[in-house]
Amino acid sequence: MTDPAGYVLVAADKFKGSLTATEVVGAVAAGIRSVTPGADFRLLPVADGGEGTVAAAVAAGFARVDVPARGPTGRPLTASFALRGETAVVELAEASGLHRLPDGVPAPLAADTAGTGDLIAAAMRAGARRVVLGVGGSASTDGGAGMLGALGARLRDRHGAPLAPGGAALRDLGSVDLSTLDPALAGVTFELACDVDNPLLGPQGAAAVYGPQKGARPAAVRILEEGLARWASMVGPSFAALPGAGAAGGTGFAALAVLGATMRPGIALLGSLLGLDEAVPGARLVITGEGSLDEQTLRGKAPAGIAALARAASVPVVAVAGRCLLDPAQLRSAGFDAVYPLTELEPDPARCITEASALLTRVAARLAEEWLVAVA
Repeated sequence: MTDPAGYVLVAADKFKGSLTATEVVGAVAAGIRSVTPGADFRLLPVADGGEGTVAAAVAAGFARVDVPARGPTGRPLTASFALRGETAVVELAEASGLHRLPDGVPAPLAADTAGTGDLIAAAMRAGARRVVLGVGGSASTDGGAGMLGALGARLRDRHGAPLAPGGAALRDLGSVDLSTLDPALAGVTFELACDVDNPLLGPQGAAAVYGPQKGARPAAVRILEEGLARWASMVGPSFAALPGAGAAGGTGFAALAVLGATMRPGIALLGSLLGLDEAVPGARLVITGEGSLDEQTLRGKAPAGIAALARAASVPVVAVAGRCLLDPAQLRSAGFDAVYPLTELEPDPARCITEASALLTRVAARLAEEWLVAVA
């Protein structure tokens, strides 16, 4: 049961592969309204730096700005960043994400992050003096070289020719000139919204851990590792071992070593931007969630961060999910008072994905009966 005073805060991330964060909070609200039509809501789609971060910022009051950019293989596209005042939210996946690969065909050796640099440059031209860079869902393992190239850095191969795009080309890197970077960068602060602590190199590094997710076979992983090692040796060897340097195919390294970025957990950084810090204490109940509640959730994903905020404010928090792989002790330890997975209604995972919206509405109705009706 909850205190009848206050509103119901629905602050959830996407159900990857089926629903955006906006669709998730909408389906939850529809289910609750079917049981308690007079419920007072605050709906807040959230993200932790990966895909959907710009959309979450826009839902929280930022303006969406569409600009031309390069995709991960260089194909022109239109991508977006979010802007409010002098703060811009730039989502790497918007231009350089896996979902931006033409026809979904992986390009682990050639994909790059030039489009992310295009977005940062556009944000600065729009007046941004603070850039929150959300990393996640990257299609490339280029160490952020493409991003820096788009911001003015000159990268040349061993013969003095412009370096080809992609992580494989870094093996042939001959020189790096950072003096040609856009002078406007000196007046911009960068904050890296990141939820991984991988270094750039080694068995826990960008190539070894994330390269296979981008289509890199073992031989390609070795090529990418060699390229990243050469890149690090010429740009900032001491930064390669920092936690988060391996994020987004090594884009974290470039942000830390060259852009002077500070790193914060994605949900902590974006939560303050999206208004979570202010919204949670006034709620009677917090509902959060994501597609899969699992071990990754406990490593700083959005629902865990929201649960921690709610627990600190003594507000009950429940979660909705496509599936839950955490045991009761883990859930209690993370601060969840209850979890409502779609699999309790539909054991078939395929149907949980294809019918996620309808199932989520039904789950939310049950949640309302158990957490709201009894104190209405």
